[in-house]
Amino acid sequence: MHEMGIVLHMAKTLDETAEQNQLTKIGRVTLQVGEVSGIMTDLFTDAWDYFKKKHPMLTECELVLETIPAVTWCDNCKKTYETVKYGKTCPHCGSGETWLLQGNECIIKEIEAE
Repeated sequence: MHEMGIVLHMAKTLDETAEQNQLTKIGRVTLQVGEVSGIMTDLFTDAWDYFKKKHPMLTECELVLETIPAVTWCDNCKKTYETVKYGKTCPHCGSGETWLLQGNECIIKEIEAE
């Protein structure tokens, strides 16, 4: 389960941010997760809930997950489309000359802290 690894990396980033800003407690973290990032949000939430109990700064921290929709660009017709619905083949022109524009990110969007 790579979700725990991502939780650990996120906690390290939060610790560094807390130290740089003299924070004593983090109350809420908003994480944007790409629709095709490979992160299973239910497993991620479980890993977060397990980990935060063992990490003093995050004990009461709420995790908010936002989904970034997956969007693909077609080099042939210069249009975008929903990646999950259509995959690699452009629904506008049938081309396979496409690439993922967004949707595989994992970004800490916001931290609420004391």
